[in-house]
Amino acid sequence: MAETHLDATQRDWKQTVRVYFTPVMLSMLVLGFASGLPLYMVFQKLSFWLRDSGIERSTIGFFYWVTLSYTLKFLWAPVIDRVQIPGLHKLLGPRRSWIVTAITGTVIALVIISQTDPSAGLLPVAIGAILLAYSGATLDVAIDAWRIESAPNEMQANMAAAYSLGYRVAYMTSGLGLAIAGWTDWNWSFLAMASAMALSAGLVFLMKEPATGEARRALSGNFAVKVGKAVVEPFRQMLGRLGLWFIPVLALVAIYRLSDFTMGVMASPLYSDIGFAKEIVGGVQGGPGLVATIFGLFLGGVAAFRFGLMKALIIGLVITFVTNGAYAWLAATANAEDVWKLSIAIVGDNLAGGFVTTVFIAYLSSLVDPENAATQYALLSSFYGFFAKFLSGFSGLLADAVGYVAFFAITAAWTLPAAALLVFVVTLGSKAARGEHRFAERRTGDARADSPEAATGPTGEPADPPEKG
Repeated sequence: MAETHLDATQRDWKQTVRVYFTPVMLSMLVLGFASGLPLYMVFQKLSFWLRDSGIERSTIGFFYWVTLSYTLKFLWAPVIDRVQIPGLHKLLGPRRSWIVTAITGTVIALVIISQTDPSAGLLPVAIGAILLAYSGATLDVAIDAWRIESAPNEMQANMAAAYSLGYRVAYMTSGLGLAIAGWTDWNWSFLAMASAMALSAGLVFLMKEPATGEARRALSGNFAVKVGKAVVEPFRQMLGRLGLWFIPVLALVAIYRLSDFTMGVMASPLYSDIGFAKEIVGGVQGGPGLVATIFGLFLGGVAAFRFGLMKALIIGLVITFVTNGAYAWLAATANAEDVWKLSIAIVGDNLAGGFVTTVFIAYLSSLVDPENAATQYALLSSFYGFFAKFLSGFSGLLADAVGYVAFFAITAAWTLPAAALLVFVVTLGSKAARGEHRFAERRTGDARADSPEAATGPTGEPADPPEKG
């Protein structure tokens, strides 16, 4: 990881904690909320509403396809990198203007959905759902670009932790939307969520626009030249920077979280087959499980900031191996009365999940040039999401074939090839492959004023000026 100000091992714990109380981190928390709420509304609450309205399950299943926009977002990410929003661009800058535009799309979509009745016709609902999903995916791309440009490399894990916490707040808020639907009706529920998104848009006006190489992103020339700059250049640039290391890096991105994704699909069926009561499982997940997730998110940020990103990635695989193995132990030994065993498994898995979420997002961010942040990050995140989710679809077949104990032992073992590949990259890889390439735009810009070490070095002396790049 590129250590712009301090080497990770030189930071004391006061500096490590203080970074979370900077304005850029509070902004990241708000943006994490704005990013998460549309996904939870379209992925969970919309299905609940449709079933509540008497829509057939087969039809509801087809509505899941609207979430493909989150996997395909890399297709229009170049537009977000290069195209200026008239009026808003001059007022807010390239990143915040796209964020506000995307949030506006989610607000309009939620208002449209609030005025529909599924029992009277699904076309208006489908239009609202498609707009909500497309706007939410666009918002993800714009926020990822803002995050990458707003903080130096050594703060990206902390930014990921704040972002993920905002996501969790969005999850809880979407649960409040369900409660509002019970107290009043679904129309008011969707309007309340639209209001929450509108408030997020207002807060974006108070945030800083990152100082970036906007001029280098400007499009000029004929159509073919513009397409080359917007679409071809970001991928050529990444390939040129990584060279032959592009292949092992892409493989690491694909399999680092494979263990998490595949075991998670079979966790709930395991709880049911053992005989745990739904309210017990929900209580553990929503109580100590939620606390463990939040703690894991920030623990990952602290580990990366204090010890360095590559060490934190290794730690993430170790705890993933242990906590996945805990589910094999749960499957082999637990019965419906062993709530303490259930709690150990859920708390451990949630802590590991929070930890690896933070450090993995930070690693992906370290591979991305801020000049093409939206395009390059969308490509990496879409690739790992598609690959892991595709293989996760076979989890049930594997569990049926070998049983729960062997299944969770196998998913735990999938951390081993990831660990071997990670060690290979750490020991022999180029600086770019290790996420240590020093991008000029992360060494400069307004965001550094929010960093605890922006003004002074580890001894309180003036920090070295950024290198020219």
